[in-house]
Amino acid sequence: MDTLLRIDMGAKGGPSIKKEPVGAYAGLGGRALTSAIISKEVPPLCHALGAENKLVIAPGLLSGTPASQSGRLSIGCKSPLTGGIKESNAGGQAAQVLARLGYAAIVLEGAPAGNELYKIVINKDSVKITVDNSLRLLGNYALIDALKPIHGDKAAYISIGQAGEMKLAAASIACTDMELHPTRHAGRGGVGAVMGSKGVKVIVLDDEGTKMREPKDPEKFRAANKVWVEGLKKHPVTGGGLPSFGTNVLTNIINEAGGFPTNNFATGQFAGASKISGETMAALETQRGGLATHGCHRGCVIQCSGIYNDAKGNFLTKQPEYETVWAHGANCGIDDLDTIAMLDRLDDDIGLDTIEMGATIGVLMHAGLIKFGDKEGAINLLKEVQKGSPLGRIVGSGAAMAGKAFGVERVPVVKNQALPAYDPRAINGIGVTYATSPMGADHTAGYAIATNILKVGGFVDPLKSEGQIELSRNLQIATAAIDSTGMCLFIAFAVLDQPETFQALVDLINAFHGLSLTGDDVTALGKSILKNERDFNKAAGFTKEMDRLPKFFTRDALAPHNQVFAVKDEDLDKVFNW
Repeated sequence: MDTLLRIDMGAKGGPSIKKEPVGAYAGLGGRALTSAIISKEVPPLCHALGAENKLVIAPGLLSGTPASQSGRLSIGCKSPLTGGIKESNAGGQAAQVLARLGYAAIVLEGAPAGNELYKIVINKDSVKITVDNSLRLLGNYALIDALKPIHGDKAAYISIGQAGEMKLAAASIACTDMELHPTRHAGRGGVGAVMGSKGVKVIVLDDEGTKMREPKDPEKFRAANKVWVEGLKKHPVTGGGLPSFGTNVLTNIINEAGGFPTNNFATGQFAGASKISGETMAALETQRGGLATHGCHRGCVIQCSGIYNDAKGNFLTKQPEYETVWAHGANCGIDDLDTIAMLDRLDDDIGLDTIEMGATIGVLMHAGLIKFGDKEGAINLLKEVQKGSPLGRIVGSGAAMAGKAFGVERVPVVKNQALPAYDPRAINGIGVTYATSPMGADHTAGYAIATNILKVGGFVDPLKSEGQIELSRNLQIATAAIDSTGMCLFIAFAVLDQPETFQALVDLINAFHGLSLTGDDVTALGKSILKNERDFNKAAGFTKEMDRLPKFFTRDALAPHNQVFAVKDEDLDKVFNW
């Protein structure tokens, strides 16, 4: 994994291919690599859909190895949604396959002069780029069905749906899972629009004939991986709650805590929460012959996903994630799992961020376009995106755009990106992360829920401002480093609570790469990533005043605690004072 694959989609005579050593980017993977390339090579003031932007697709430092949970893929660019730097993260098979093919990253550069649509096929022997306009405006499911007979069912596919082709700001990039369903998405920030601006519909990755990446010290690597897996399996979250009920195990927990945003962040509890909870979903999946426990890629021991079948027992979608259940459920006043699953299926097929879409529909419900709880109305709004109608293009451009178009003030966004499934008035730590992350509102950037609610890594009272700055700062640093390894973010639960499990992660990196990193080195890596990202955003015109939540969070009290967001602006400005 020592090669950068640069593909210039705007080269004279058609796309050009160049393979080069990683050079100055040696030792970086995942988010560390995507953010380093974007911050160094992309002009911060460029148009996100222009030729100067780049799309960087990078597996992590441990991807393509036997290390459990190492199959996450980072996709970076200048975001058409936020206007700043973006790293969006996805599961599925792509990271493992790309790493075994020997590439530290694929870098899509330039922009084609015409309107051709391209397919890129990468295997151990070649990289081929062909025009394939027959794929135009296919949804991700139909696309994969069309390609499987040609490229086989062992390949991994990275693709965009109609939203990406239309270059809509909420467009995602799909990665296929073990069953070749296009259900694992780099959802946030409009990365799919950037792939569409490069004229690339799909990247096919075929690692037939390759081998698992070999560690520098196989014996130490195996020993570390054994401790690593044991640590993940014995933690109550990664070994119990997540594999039993998926990420949606959080619905009842967050609703009980009063931080479950309902009806476009009007209240913190949803009367229908039990109907859409992880416990209810797992029972329904089992009853219909689906799976309540399932991995999104090979080598996963947490198994927090599942397979959701319709009432007739036919596959509909992967198990909707907690954020999706909230976004299309409570936030829209919908308490029906089949409707939520259908909305999830449409998002994946069209290529849309489920969080952004749920927030957008909530804003439109608030505006009176349709009523809260209108199941068919919500489905029809996504179908408008699929059709590319004027209304659909507004919806597919995200919550901030919808708020402007329909005159809504209560629009839950930071840096134009929609807030996920936790109200910061009830969980102050996550509010700090939303406000200050270089990525825009993003729960994964510094998951304060772990400590505020689940009491992992200690406890900081979610209803008070004290300790939230330090909590978010430390989590943002740690997360940036984790995102560089290719590891799933959910490892953080075990890492925060079990010192030996954290040490096993460091030992895995050291044994594989022949290094002698310490915990302090991991912290330094996280800080360096955040510095790259913040420097890019500053040069793009971001100011400290953009590190704020919308005004209604500090003005309007949230039931049931009847509190506003308590962290002061001057304290938010101290998050990155390390």
